[in-house]
Amino acid sequence: MSRTGPKIARLREFPLPAPVLALDSTPEGQTLIAAGQDGVVSAIDTKTGVVRSLGRHPSYASGVALLPEGKTVISGGYDGVLRWHNLQTGAAIREVTAHRFWSWDMAVSANGSRVASVTGRYEVGGYKYEPAPETEPSVKVFETATGRLIRELPHTPPTQAVALSADGLRVAAGNLMGEVRVWTVDDGREISRWRNDDLTSWGVIKSHHYLGGIFDLTFSPDGLEIYVCGMGPMADPMAGNGIQRWQRFNWKTGKRLDQTHEGESGQGLMETLEFHPSGRFFVMAGRLFQGTWNLALFETATGRNLFSIDAKHRITQVRFSADGTQLFVAKAKGQEKPKAGLWKESGLVEIHSVTL
Repeated sequence: MSRTGPKIARLREFPLPAPVLALDSTPEGQTLIAAGQDGVVSAIDTKTGVVRSLGRHPSYASGVALLPEGKTVISGGYDGVLRWHNLQTGAAIREVTAHRFWSWDMAVSANGSRVASVTGRYEVGGYKYEPAPETEPSVKVFETATGRLIRELPHTPPTQAVALSADGLRVAAGNLMGEVRVWTVDDGREISRWRNDDLTSWGVIKSHHYLGGIFDLTFSPDGLEIYVCGMGPMADPMAGNGIQRWQRFNWKTGKRLDQTHEGESGQGLMETLEFHPSGRFFVMAGRLFQGTWNLALFETATGRNLFSIDAKHRITQVRFSADGTQLFVAKAKGQEKPKAGLWKESGLVEIHSVTL
């Protein structure tokens, strides 16, 4: 679906050994920072193509963020640990054990003061297959300067997505069941909670289970709303054929204000949603099941799909350059059979131009 107007076009790509699960960049994109399924946190020089290792998690590296001071990278992994890295030297600065289970997602506030991480395992809690209560706090917020734990907060596991307000004063988290909770960080007070079944599927085909939920969420640029993304309900969750869906909420009331417009999407799981620096647009991307696109640009004011492309591989995260002229894309390719005993590279980081 391509119309006259905004366009996104691939310029360059950088292959990596393993699928890329998270991505960040320096403001103008001179360096891209990738977190891989092999646990490696890598820095890519976009001028030379040289890739440096900044450190490694013993399991998947699931999140990564560069602090605004431009010198420090924080990564999260399935080892439940947050690690601080020096971007220039690769030296380890500190590590904090955040969870006893995986860190599904992490986020840093725009002012760089706080980092949040979420966890939780889906275990059956009753005869209706509802999730069992958490065995540890699902949401934790830390001070980036020291690694000090500021707040730990309860949610129904698994809690799969987290966002901090720009000033770090509020944290929001979404889970498998489509429930969003919002707290004030300083006092731990829950200020909003709502549940929406439009992103969660209950399956009885092949096995009884829930699938889906909220895969990414973010505060709107003005801080008044929360956007979430994932995949619409399916009769057979194993099929992966739910609607490619974003939703927009007033976070104070939990009222849904908008969502992917009918006829403007196909089917597949949407894993990442990011606002353009201007606030006038946002990008949503993920995996394509059926349809024409797995990366699309939407107009914030109207929610209209303005431009979309089939980017060919699963997209796990997108990030804009500070001036909004570039879009950085993290990908996970399907693993091919080894040739001569060697596995092909299955991760990609791409640079796309953005014309508005």
